[in-house]
Amino acid sequence: MTAAQDLRIPSRGEQLAAYLYRPRDPGPSPCIVMAHGFCGTRDDGLPPYAEAFRDAGYVVVLFDYRHFGASTGRPRQLLDIRRQQQDYHSVVEWARRQDGIDPDRIVLWGSSFSGGHVLAVAADDPRIAAVISQAPFTDSIAALRQVPLRTAAALTVDGVRDQLEAWRGRPPRLAPAIGDPGDIAAMTSPGARPGYEAIVGGDSLWRNAFAARLMLRFPFYRPGRKASRLQMPLLVCVCDNDTTTPPGPTEKAAHRALRGELRRYPYDHFDIYSDPQVKTDQIDFLRRVLPEGAPRPA
Repeated sequence: MTAAQDLRIPSRGEQLAAYLYRPRDPGPSPCIVMAHGFCGTRDDGLPPYAEAFRDAGYVVVLFDYRHFGASTGRPRQLLDIRRQQQDYHSVVEWARRQDGIDPDRIVLWGSSFSGGHVLAVAADDPRIAAVISQAPFTDSIAALRQVPLRTAAALTVDGVRDQLEAWRGRPPRLAPAIGDPGDIAAMTSPGARPGYEAIVGGDSLWRNAFAARLMLRFPFYRPGRKASRLQMPLLVCVCDNDTTTPPGPTEKAAHRALRGELRRYPYDHFDIYSDPQVKTDQIDFLRRVLPEGAPRPA
């Protein structure tokens, strides 16, 4: 197979760094639009998924959000929920205009934080053909129950300070995305640091940091509630032992969707990235639910 093409996609005045994977079949083929979760980049554990989808006959666009990785956007490490959802929409609209891509067979794929994003994005775009949401963040209230009170308080204070400084035009106050138990960081479960570090690619531009102002908006983000608006097929892959994105709200989101399917795996949050069976299950789902002309097995 040919290597992925490294390209740039415009989004709200910035340039999104993306890898474009094309199968042998010239198309028009279904296209899977992918992005990472909390502070992740396109090089962190996702190329094996993109390659598996490409080998199964799908076009794949794997991109970095604005402010992260190889994409443009200042300040760096600004994790803005609305902007990240806008970036998904920008990539989808770009993909619909490309030769070799069927504009009516665009699939959204997300994992962890982006697993919630794809539910919200698909709810606003009924033309999306299918959605895959892996170990998704679906409810901030359930997630915050996993965060020690001391950590939540410290991050909130940092968030207020960061927002005040942002209004004054100052650089962002950064907080760690992952840490060990007892650290002040967004994710501090026992498996968070080793799990995240295990998927960071050798050439990754990943940084363990995000602008703390996110914590002023994070408690209100509950994308699982959008699942009831989805008319397209939805596959939710839930990790039964997940201590980062609790499985309870995720299961409810899958059941809210008109055409939702739930697959369970005996993992913690990051273990799912290393299981080839997960990729096989997702490809099987796509072959079942996409309209006529879905790719044949490679």
